[in-house]
Amino acid sequence: MIEIYTDGACRGNPGPGGWGALLRSGKHEKELWGGEQHTTNNRMEMTAVIESLKAMKRPSDIVLTTDSQYVRKGITEWIDGWKKKNWQTAARKPVKNADLWKEIDRLAATHNIEWKWVKGHSGHAENERVDELANKGIDELPKAGSST
Repeated sequence: MIEIYTDGACRGNPGPGGWGALLRSGKHEKELWGGEQHTTNNRMEMTAVIESLKAMKRPSDIVLTTDSQYVRKGITEWIDGWKKKNWQTAARKPVKNADLWKEIDRLAATHNIEWKWVKGHSGHAENERVDELANKGIDELPKAGSST
């Protein structure tokens, strides 16, 4: 069984954003992080899930913990309806972030995933750690006007 913890962060929404993930199997841990110059918090939350699932080498039993109700409810409650309505909401509007939802759906299909939610910034050790990684993703972005 693999434990995955994910988080996204944004400075401004939209604005520069970062994502972080912690993958744990027994005593083995792997940290992942990255960022984008112009994005939203929800896209970073979803990117953390995508990148952590891409890192999996084989189909696995996974417990994935996020502090994003948008991610957890999207994948466990809303996605089937979106697919039936050809990626439209109940109000017949295009589903936001459909590109990322499709990718999560595709990647998740090869695994047995239990989706868990934890309240963000509540002292949960792994959630605090992936929040730090998400912010590291922002901090490591090239600064506007820099030569890097």
